[in-house]
Amino acid sequence: MKVIHLISGGDVGGAKTHVLSLLASLQKTMEKAELVCFREGDFAEEARELGIPTHIVSGGFSSNLRLLKSMITDGGFDVVHCHGSRANFMAMLLKRSLKLPFVTTVHSDYKLDYLGRPAARLTYGVLNSIALRRIDYHIGVSDSMAELLISRGFAPENIYTIYNGVDCSLPLKGEGRKAFFSRFGIEAEDGWVIAGIGARLNPVKDMATLIRAFARISGECPALRLAIAGEGEQEAMLKVLAQSLGVSERVFFLGWVTDMDSFYSAIDINCLTSLSETFPYSLTEGARYSLPAVSSRVGGVSKLILPGSTGFLFEPGDDAALAEHLKRLSLDPGLRKSIGAALERRLRERFSLEKTVETQEAIYKSIIRREENAKKRCGATICGAYGQGNAGDDAILEATLGSLRAIDADMPITVLSKRPKETAESYRVKTVFTFWPPAYLRAMRRSALYINGGGSLIQNVTSRRSLWFYLSTLKAARKRGCRIMMYGCGIGPVSGKSDRAKTARYLNSYVDCITLRDSRSREELELLGVTKPEILLSADPAITLPPEAPENIDELMRSAGMEPGGKYIAFSVRKWTGFSSKAPAFAAAADYAFEKYGLTPVFVPINHLSDPSAARAVTALMKRPAVVLAGPLTSGETIGLFSRMSALLSMRLHALIFAAGTGIPLAAASYDPKVDSFMEYVGQERCVPFAGADEKSLCALVDSLVSAPRGALAERAKELAELEKINPRRAAELMGI
Repeated sequence: MKVIHLISGGDVGGAKTHVLSLLASLQKTMEKAELVCFREGDFAEEARELGIPTHIVSGGFSSNLRLLKSMITDGGFDVVHCHGSRANFMAMLLKRSLKLPFVTTVHSDYKLDYLGRPAARLTYGVLNSIALRRIDYHIGVSDSMAELLISRGFAPENIYTIYNGVDCSLPLKGEGRKAFFSRFGIEAEDGWVIAGIGARLNPVKDMATLIRAFARISGECPALRLAIAGEGEQEAMLKVLAQSLGVSERVFFLGWVTDMDSFYSAIDINCLTSLSETFPYSLTEGARYSLPAVSSRVGGVSKLILPGSTGFLFEPGDDAALAEHLKRLSLDPGLRKSIGAALERRLRERFSLEKTVETQEAIYKSIIRREENAKKRCGATICGAYGQGNAGDDAILEATLGSLRAIDADMPITVLSKRPKETAESYRVKTVFTFWPPAYLRAMRRSALYINGGGSLIQNVTSRRSLWFYLSTLKAARKRGCRIMMYGCGIGPVSGKSDRAKTARYLNSYVDCITLRDSRSREELELLGVTKPEILLSADPAITLPPEAPENIDELMRSAGMEPGGKYIAFSVRKWTGFSSKAPAFAAAADYAFEKYGLTPVFVPINHLSDPSAARAVTALMKRPAVVLAGPLTSGETIGLFSRMSALLSMRLHALIFAAGTGIPLAAASYDPKVDSFMEYVGQERCVPFAGADEKSLCALVDSLVSAPRGALAERAKELAELEKINPRRAAELMGI
């Protein structure tokens, strides 16, 4: 593979480190990886020293364009990779005549790059914003940067994430604290604890918050000092601020520091106060030196810093919170050592330069595959009840997307969603509005497979219009050449002679394969007279989803006022016809669980838009304490929370599905046949009809849950997860993969 990188050549900081370290490593693994700078200077010189083939293109605008075009064409490059506004602008113009994929790495929020420089913002900033929209693929230097691009309307399916990696194999350097500070006329004393920050002194880095935080605790922490390495337009203002707060004698402005290794080896606490970041090298470089870190919660920082474990986080601009973290670390040398060691281990495990290079090569291969896919009919269009705030339906989508991407990570996928922007941001997938035919018909023309995706879409209990809509999309997809699969779904109930006849006619005429999540759905298809599609019994796709990491569940529980090791019972309720008359019974059952068994009730929402209000209607009638989670919760968070519960009593189907995989005992107050079907499918008898639920029956369910052995469901859940593999396997066969 041959890749050429374009960059201005005047870059400093993280962008410079990223590009040079990346290209130096790519030399060893790729056929050709070359660099073009638009000026001579330190950047180009360092690139040459690292063995990177480097070209300088510094003539007039038109001649530069011609030279670049010739260089790229003659060099036989497969991908053009850009960094920064000038490179992006040149790429936008080159795209008109070069039929190659162009990708740009977005190292920072392009809307903040020229903060405090209005003239540059109106020229370079505007041109860069335009150019970014014209480039095919984008790489964010953190998940948060990728999410920011998606939120601003960039194509989510063409956005990648890469994290700045550090070469952990390099030896640690440094001349020692006293020698380093003596360079700046500072006589460092043995008892000092030095907090340091290395960054440009501009508004985005928000050094003022750091100085204010330092001043807050200067009296309580007499040994604490602050060292600032960097230059910028706010230097004078920051010195005046330190003077006005009475800490100028303890705040050291070092200016531009070229030897950052010695800086990191000379300080005790590494700080970052930025208002916006991607994934800053200042933290990863400090982590190499086992420095505990305190950072604003920006960009991808939370991927590296786990609060209380590998460092501390505060909200941007919150000098009071920052001060408390600095105080705690400055007064506790043992904490500094343990936090710093944990951060260094996390750096080695997850953010090494080797992993960054592997990711970048995988991105190039993905781009080339996507370019090939764009030339042919392939991939899938997925339709379901998505973008409606229901974690169950969205979990089906998450699992389906995961299975399809496991088949081919680069297949084009389009999802119909009621909230397309929200779905695109959550799952990084191309979306169209569910009820906009021109958009979804175009998607069908390009797709090999149309998926009627999970859930009970073929039913008319909620609405006849809903049934008619989903049936109409089956016909539309068939007429546009798609193979059609109904994926891990439930069927029915469908009532009314005409609707039942129409359903049977459409399914027999247009559907190739139906995979079902329960046996009752198969019985319903038989009663409808559906015989022509292939019908297979599988499982709900959501049964395969994993829980969130334990440390993240711990943090989530603490933020909700729960101790991770506490005793809890989960409830999942929803608004339904007659719910107000049943709320007192749920309240009594929740109080009963607390009074008799010491289990604190936790109300977990599946639909975060409506379930919390149902939960509050119950807790308003309770006499004992309870926790109401507002959400939204990801599927992983919901599953992780259920794994910490003693049991679950639920109205919601997908709460039962999520909890089944954790092995905790389940009980249901069933408002719909699909709930009965699932409980029967997993062999659970603790189920009462919602219409007949009262205090006695719900308290009896609590008794049976507490006496049930934990883990009894685990084996059945494994069987269902294995059975669910039928869904993606059949989808791959229908797509010819």
